[in-house]
Amino acid sequence: MKVHHEGRGFLTILFFVLIVLNAGIIYLAPIPELIKYIVGGVSLAVFLFFLQFFRNPTRKIELNEKYVLAPADGKVVVIETTTEDEYFKGKERIQVSIFMSPVNVHVNRNPVTGLIKYFKYHPGKYLVAWHPKSSTENERTTIVYQLHKNVEILIRQVAGAAARRIKWYIEEEDSVIQGREFGFIKFGSRVDLFLPLDAQIKVTNGQITKGGQTVIAELK
Repeated sequence: MKVHHEGRGFLTILFFVLIVLNAGIIYLAPIPELIKYIVGGVSLAVFLFFLQFFRNPTRKIELNEKYVLAPADGKVVVIETTTEDEYFKGKERIQVSIFMSPVNVHVNRNPVTGLIKYFKYHPGKYLVAWHPKSSTENERTTIVYQLHKNVEILIRQVAGAAARRIKWYIEEEDSVIQGREFGFIKFGSRVDLFLPLDAQIKVTNGQITKGGQTVIAELK
């Protein structure tokens, strides 16, 4: 298992803080041995929790220009026809949203191969990620991919109540490849996809997704 580069500095600092804390308790604190073991066990559990959060598993990606692949690991929580105002100016799109809990892999992957037509970062609130207004009021990014025949796919990284840092590694006019990493969101969060109305949705509400592998939709 690889550790994502976003977590290496944090994990190094956390490791040394826990070492110093436990060393101080073991050698200096006048407390029962049982309490010392409990503190050690809790410290190990805390480190392992953050270690699994920053894991970055290798994924086998099968490229297919007709498919929109899941941009993240998580659970499908929204499939609905809605309007998108920021880029599509009120036109109807099919929205598919994936909720990423703290135990999911938090790497974000390009759902399609194409050109980054639009990108914008929005500072904002930190409502819980499943809140209906989180997509428009929370800290977020908006990314539009332009595909062949001028088909456009919009994706939105949305920070949750615990996620206070969104990372992205793309800019407008970049050419990107399906399944490659484009960003990372720390802790619980959400990713929204806005797809053409004629896209054939391949997932259902409540379905578990794997970034770069689960087929979200098939394009016409």
